[in-house]
Amino acid sequence: MLSRLFAPKVKVSAHCDLPCGVYDPAQARIEAESVKAVQEKYQANEDPHFRARATVIKEQRAELAKHHVSVLWSDYFKPPHFEKYPELHQLINDTLKALSAAKASTDPATGQKALDLIAQIDKIFWETKQG
Repeated sequence: MLSRLFAPKVKVSAHCDLPCGVYDPAQARIEAESVKAVQEKYQANEDPHFRARATVIKEQRAELAKHHVSVLWSDYFKPPHFEKYPELHQLINDTLKALSAAKASTDPATGQKALDLIAQIDKIFWETKQG
């Protein structure tokens, strides 16, 4: 009874409950690099137990990369950025789709495609920090 009385009423999860201003596409890039590296290791190893573990790790890392890209889209990029870079919405959507494809695949080419798209977001991100 007492545990219910003092139990939290609401559970919240977010990148930041107070806008901290700390954003960087490097977070997504590092996770996507892990995805590609795991895909390469998967291809080089026939052990079914290794491959099962690799699949789980790859999927977790792809999901983390998607989270970091989504945070940039929803919290960092603002209307002036989308006006200056009209391709940004499509680029982010393509990146999220590429990360989903990499999550579902063991082909390192899918991981590389996601990395290439993240690199484009990174370029725009750093241009917005200059101005």
